Amino acid sequence: MSSLLRIVRFTRSLAPLYTAVIIASVLTAVAGLTVPFLIGHATDTVSGAVNGTTPTGTAVRTVLLIAAAVLLAELLNTVISNVGGWFGDVMSNRMRTILSVRYYDKLLHLPQRWFDGEITGTIVARLNRSITEITNFTKMMSNSFASMLITTVAVLAISAWYAWPLTVLLLIVFPVYVWLTSLTSVKWQRLEGEKNEQVDIASGRFAEVVGQIRVVKSFVRERGELEDFSRRFRSTDATTRAQSSHWHRMDVIRRAFLNLIFFGIYAIIFVRTVQGQFTLGEMVLLVQLMTMAKAPVESMSWVIDAAQRAIAGSKDYFRVMETPVDPRTAAVMAARPVDAADAGHAGGTASAEEPRPAGTTSSIGEAGAAAAPAASGTAVALAERPRIEPVPGAPVVAFRGVDFAYEDGDDVLHGIDFQVDRGEKIALVGESGGGKSTIVNLLLGLYEPRNGAVEVVGHPSSDLPLDQLRSRIGVVFQDASLFSGTIRENIAYGRPEASDEEVLEAARRANADAFILRFPEGYEQVIGERGLKLSGGQRQRIAVARAILKDAPVLVLDEATSALDTKAEIQVQKGLDQLMAGRTSLIIAHRLSTIAEVDRIITLRDGHIDEIGSPAQLATSGGIYAQLLALQSSGDSRKLAKFDITG
Repeated sequence: MSSLLRIVRFTRSLAPLYTAVIIASVLTAVAGLTVPFLIGHATDTVSGAVNGTTPTGTAVRTVLLIAAAVLLAELLNTVISNVGGWFGDVMSNRMRTILSVRYYDKLLHLPQRWFDGEITGTIVARLNRSITEITNFTKMMSNSFASMLITTVAVLAISAWYAWPLTVLLLIVFPVYVWLTSLTSVKWQRLEGEKNEQVDIASGRFAEVVGQIRVVKSFVRERGELEDFSRRFRSTDATTRAQSSHWHRMDVIRRAFLNLIFFGIYAIIFVRTVQGQFTLGEMVLLVQLMTMAKAPVESMSWVIDAAQRAIAGSKDYFRVMETPVDPRTAAVMAARPVDAADAGHAGGTASAEEPRPAGTTSSIGEAGAAAAPAASGTAVALAERPRIEPVPGAPVVAFRGVDFAYEDGDDVLHGIDFQVDRGEKIALVGESGGGKSTIVNLLLGLYEPRNGAVEVVGHPSSDLPLDQLRSRIGVVFQDASLFSGTIRENIAYGRPEASDEEVLEAARRANADAFILRFPEGYEQVIGERGLKLSGGQRQRIAVARAILKDAPVLVLDEATSALDTKAEIQVQKGLDQLMAGRTSLIIAHRLSTIAEVDRIITLRDGHIDEIGSPAQLATSGGIYAQLLALQSSGDSRKLAKFDITG
């Protein structure tokens, strides 16, 4: 129950809707309670007419008035219950919105390590299942619980007025029935958790397979994937049988007990009526009231069943919501108004504090230097937070004795120590798996070093709010990582407010304009999930245009031209050269030709820095870079491949 109370507290902004639903439930219960009294009165009137104690004409008028009163009560019940139902529907959907948006908000701020251990489809399946179970239960409770409670209390009070033994029996049946039902809860929830785990895994795999259906088909894995999917769902059959058997065994005991108690209740009513203690109308009144009291008791198993599902769902929900976030992200979340997530929010791109290099103050550069306004609570919070200014004379990027491991165990980086000055171009070269991309991940604040520190503009990155840290860095990954939607939306992803002219200029500089205009819809062409309607080279050029438009003072190229053919690479490289001019750049090399003009090369071997020097210095040092040059000259592609390097 504490889990459900947490949901209510979590959605306290819905209090007006909760109140409206409860008021409607109260009025519905009152209207419903008047009907047994009216019918009881009608029964006594008819009995009096039959016995000759009431004139027929008087009895007819009376029963017609009673029938009209019953009609009015039923109509009021119908109208009010539907009004309450409308409020319940709105409340349920609003709750779904709040819980979903806050869940999504939480996911966006969770550390990268959390996602490393999760399957995307499982995250989505858990969200859908948890919130559906919670909102369904809340809607059911809001629409029926208040009326059930009022009806039960009223029946207890009325029955005590007529015959206290009836109240005693009712007071026995409620707690005992709830106790018998609660006996099933522990085992039922454990089995429900086992089912949910299998369903979530299967659903996660389902989403993963759909997202990579070409790989599945090309490796002829349809049957294997289907068998694994079926196996997980079939495993829930045995769990369901055990769960259902346990539940229904208890239901037999509960209902048998209920039947026994109500046998005693009806026996008391009938015997006292025969003895003349109750009139026929009072007998009908009490029978109807007992029937009204029995309905909540019989529905208790359904209520508890729904509650158990909601509790299980809320546990999964709050397990995610309670996951610690990076303190630098938590500051942003705490700054947002309590209900800002209810209406949705969007963050603006932050301004770049480093001076722009000469010759790069184009319209794109000028727009990129301005903070992007937004109307949301998050954007307002970010705008109000003080900017952290660069330390004069400090390097733009510095790694100070950094050790790092993705999991508990052996480090993948050991004592990484180097710095990058303003406007300097640095290339990272080494074997595949040597730690090049890990350095980029640490620079972006996706992970924290185990030892040492990463500094940006003279400040430890751990002291920089993540929005300020990442606003300084433009990245082109080896995987273009595009989104469904239009080409324009993908190019402007980092600056949604960019003008059409700025988007077009960025595309032209990335050598993407020509192929974009060949699409029927041009920049409004929808490219499908992850840009599947584009070739690899086209996706990469869109990603390059996205980084050009962001125009951040620090540029990271993580094998940015790896998917391009030689001709396209040369053309895109011209745009990248313009962007890198006088700008701090960190380049993970794919082709040696792309790093020939860098200021310094850092070579990595097994997570250690092997050498640091200019291309000319390292070409004759006998180290990794010199070996690569020699291999390139010899044309040994097999040995070059292990370095992810080509000529």
